[in-house]
Amino acid sequence: MRLVGADGAQIGVVDTREALRQARDLDLDLVEVAPQADPPVARIMDYGKYKYERDVKQKEARKKQSRTGLKEIKFRPKIDPHDYATKKGHVTRFLSAGNKVKITIMFRGREMAHTDLGRKILDRLVVDLGELAIVESMPKQEGRNMIMVIGPNKRYLEEQAKQRARAEREAAKQATEATRPEHDAPVVPDAEPAIEAVVPAADEG
Repeated sequence: MRLVGADGAQIGVVDTREALRQARDLDLDLVEVAPQADPPVARIMDYGKYKYERDVKQKEARKKQSRTGLKEIKFRPKIDPHDYATKKGHVTRFLSAGNKVKITIMFRGREMAHTDLGRKILDRLVVDLGELAIVESMPKQEGRNMIMVIGPNKRYLEEQAKQRARAEREAAKQATEATRPEHDAPVVPDAEPAIEAVVPAADEG
């Protein structure tokens, strides 16, 4: 098998028993990392530590996936302005984080006779979100709910990130210039002294 050392260095092709001996001498494990290779590749490592680090990375990856996905915000057709502003803030935050958002308008009882109110809320929300949002699924009625799905405008988010980076660089530059010592200022030489013209006295006689 082809053996890789604990430090990642290539040891070379060795007998399996020799590889096991070297691993035991270091009180480590011999782990086959590429069984399909010819010859197979094995590495000397602390398998318990390797497994722990791998599990941590997989857990972090799952957390990241769970943070991005489809979120849902529910509205009522007669929502008051304060609640609307709060929920719009949630939608903005979800979109800015890269999530899609399912907007649900819930109708109760006689409100079903005024589904147009729900459509107006959805239209207003799209206008208020501006370039941040892209409508991915147009409003449709599902039982007592009206549903619309919007997603983030990735190009807009990228441009916003670039603008923030430029602003941060400019602020850092200005801060650096503001703290520059006064002696760094260019020295302006004094004006040369005026030279008086000497007029010789006229010869007598």
